[in-house]
Amino acid sequence: MIQKPKGTYDIYDKKGRTFQELEKLMAVLMENYHYEYIRTPHFEASDLFHRSVGESSDIVSKETYDFLDRGNRNMTLRPEGTAGVVRSYIENKMYGDSIMPRKLWYYGPMYRYERPQSGRFREFYQFGVEVFGSDSPMMDAEIISIPVNFYRLLGLKGIKVNINTLGDQESRRNYREALVEYFKPHLDHLCEDCQTRFEKNPLRILDCKIDHATDIMKNAPKITDYLNEESKKHFEDVKKYLTALKIDYEVVPDLVRGLDYYTHTVFEVEAAIEGFGSQNVLCGGGRYNHLVETIGGPETPGVGFAMGLERLLDALDCEEINIAGESSLDVYVIPMTGMEDYALSLSNDLRLSGFQVEMDYMNRKIQNNFKQADRFHSKIIIIIGENEVKENILTIKDNHTKQEYKVKLEDIVEFLDEKLAEECDCEGCHHEN
Repeated sequence: MIQKPKGTYDIYDKKGRTFQELEKLMAVLMENYHYEYIRTPHFEASDLFHRSVGESSDIVSKETYDFLDRGNRNMTLRPEGTAGVVRSYIENKMYGDSIMPRKLWYYGPMYRYERPQSGRFREFYQFGVEVFGSDSPMMDAEIISIPVNFYRLLGLKGIKVNINTLGDQESRRNYREALVEYFKPHLDHLCEDCQTRFEKNPLRILDCKIDHATDIMKNAPKITDYLNEESKKHFEDVKKYLTALKIDYEVVPDLVRGLDYYTHTVFEVEAAIEGFGSQNVLCGGGRYNHLVETIGGPETPGVGFAMGLERLLDALDCEEINIAGESSLDVYVIPMTGMEDYALSLSNDLRLSGFQVEMDYMNRKIQNNFKQADRFHSKIIIIIGENEVKENILTIKDNHTKQEYKVKLEDIVEFLDEKLAEECDCEGCHHEN
């Protein structure tokens, strides 16, 4: 039997409904923030990720799915969303638009060849946001507010924002020199990855998962000691605007994130949820003021974040938050033998009128069809027999009260609207008048 690849999973039933609900909530929230949807290819030229994410990152050095296409071109399944959105921003000359900043959001699968574990898969889904053209610390604060508000809407508790700054290029250069000087005599006590990072990007040593608890790491220089005045002001303003948005935060001096393109603000949002485990970071992001020019575009400030949907689902499960609800049906149509064409036509008309409709395609006995309607949690049952077809008067059964009605075919839509509105107790339901 052929099975799914390691590190992937199938989405169906309740998990499928949960994903759909999350997508709907994302779209509504992004509309409220006035962000435009963007979709980029699932694979891109490998060079895009080497130039953007960085050779020293674990993603590029260890985790990408790379392949040669039939044109002998090096291609990569996207391991993250930012690089593709930046490429699209440049290629489609969005920087020439009169509307700035350009605010974009995306949602879709990403691919990394890493060890599968709880909340981590080789194919995973990300919701992300990118903003181009604004260097304002207000935009940093807005970006952080989006996932915080999203988690609040979902009802998650124990949400915590960790922030830091990497400063501008001058500050980062000075900090890099300080780290090189500090780590040089300790190299033999660091892991193999950190020794490689020392040569390519010493800031990435601070992101090490192996040596992070050692005294060497704890005593390393802090970026805050090497910020110039401009970088200090940017960070102080970000904190001021977060306070204005009523977002609690903690400054974490060794937070650097795992990608090479960040400048100034970096952040993570984690959940202090009982039973959630050590993998408690729900999303992360930050500012990248030089990424657009690195990929070949004009000098353009940028800022964004991405969140993994799988880890969010784990958090919702731990908090016992059910956003999917029970699967239900408006109408279940039961045709008697020979009445299938009439039932099929009626079902089609009702679906086009906005109702959720299922019908019997298995030629079940009437009692078995009633049981099937119960399995679907159908609110209404319509029975189609010879008399119903001859007289165009339908037999309607309320599956909750078990009361039966006779309704003219021409009045069926109005009747169903009224009946379903009576039974529906959810706010904002489309059945309400």
